[in-house]
Amino acid sequence: MLARLAELPLLVVLMGLSGAIALIPALYALGADDLDHARNFLYSALILLVLTVMLGIATAAYAPRDPARSHLAALVLAYAVLPFALALPLADALPDTTLTNAWFEMVSSFTTTGASVYAPERLADAVHLWRATVGWFGGFLILLAAYAILAPLNLGGTEVSSGRPPGRGGIGNAQVARTADPGQRLTRFALMLFPAYAALTVLLWCGLLILGETGIAALIHAMGTLSTSGISGRTPFQDSGTGAAGEVLVFLCFAFALTRRAFPGVRLTENRRPLLQDPELRLAALLILAVTLILFLRHWFVAGQSDATPRGNGLHAVWGILFTVASFLTTTGYVSADWQAASLWSGVGTHGLILLGLAIIGGGTATTAGGVKLLRVYALLRHGERELEKIIHPSSIGRGGAEARRLRRDGAQFAWVFFMLFATSIAAVSALLLLAGVDFERTMILAIAALTTTGQLADVGAAQPILYGDLSGAVKVILGLAMVVGRLETLALLALVLPGRSRR
Repeated sequence: MLARLAELPLLVVLMGLSGAIALIPALYALGADDLDHARNFLYSALILLVLTVMLGIATAAYAPRDPARSHLAALVLAYAVLPFALALPLADALPDTTLTNAWFEMVSSFTTTGASVYAPERLADAVHLWRATVGWFGGFLILLAAYAILAPLNLGGTEVSSGRPPGRGGIGNAQVARTADPGQRLTRFALMLFPAYAALTVLLWCGLLILGETGIAALIHAMGTLSTSGISGRTPFQDSGTGAAGEVLVFLCFAFALTRRAFPGVRLTENRRPLLQDPELRLAALLILAVTLILFLRHWFVAGQSDATPRGNGLHAVWGILFTVASFLTTTGYVSADWQAASLWSGVGTHGLILLGLAIIGGGTATTAGGVKLLRVYALLRHGERELEKIIHPSSIGRGGAEARRLRRDGAQFAWVFFMLFATSIAAVSALLLLAGVDFERTMILAIAALTTTGQLADVGAAQPILYGDLSGAVKVILGLAMVVGRLETLALLALVLPGRSRR
């Protein structure tokens, strides 16, 4: 059965999975005696499944010339086509919505951005569950693509550690391709990753349930955490009622978005070293602790001198800063219940600029997090450190062996190229938003929120929250396309467009 599915085009398989996951909110609505929404999701699921069968029969004999690049093209097409298919249940559940709003909502969920154009109280629990399920599905898709599609082509951050040009497979990947085609590789990694991905979601769901959160809210927050979509239902995460214990559980799950080595069930050669020696995890810990310490100590050096800033509980302030900083570094976007107390304690007011910078850095490579990625930032830091050493000791030899030298040399070069492409993307999206009539401050926040797949930046990045529902249709289209670019990364899109041949 699985071998037969692996022979179908990837886009057809994803279409079928989109119909299958629509049964989840249908079953929930049926159990909650919400028959109208149950019918909407059931009929939409049947339409998508029937369409999948028809497309599967029509493309059964399809054999691409270059399977690796064909899967990359299918991944790009998935973000272009599937949001329209995923919007079908949403359009049925909300008859008064527009196609642009439904498309934007599904693009936001599918790219794990988490931005919403609808007020939470307007949507039923089944619709909120559908948004979270789509985000969870999108998170697993990008996780699977990182291992099975992007890594063999030296994309998604793999080019930094391998030192080979992005978009081209190396000698080792050519040997893998002779023993297993991309379809078989997708199946193998799917069977390897999905049990762990689903098990972690269920464990977090059960933990939040035990701590007193309602069943549907706990499931939505568990899905939003593991997929880093940061999606919530009618109740925001900071008002869920689980307290610090629930936030601790979510905080522990942030580790899976900071380094791929923390993800169970994945066999990697670098897993032989202790987890605490992982460069991405160590850099993330340094960033989180440094930002937390700076904001906390600011109370005594600046804010503490003013009577306008109340002296609240310092421990609550530390935890509020620590959790929220880690959340935006992983591009999840959940805010701690103590974040307001932390803001009053530090006296900064709005921490928008800090959170924007953390989201740009992003999480680990081959994870569900967005942003530039920690490994690229680490390579640039190591390169800068080595250049300073050469200024002091011109005849010195770099430490760490061939792998470290490759990271500092070729890896840093590719990381810098990606960073420039990312900055160019921010400039291009900002220019389009300015032409669409958005003011400069809101333009920068919305552009970074879309490209880093951290939609919650619109709520906390400015002094006043930016409502996606109040934006024009043209602005929503621009942001939706920017979310796709941020999720797929510019290098992957360039590798698909530009000609390239694998090294032999």
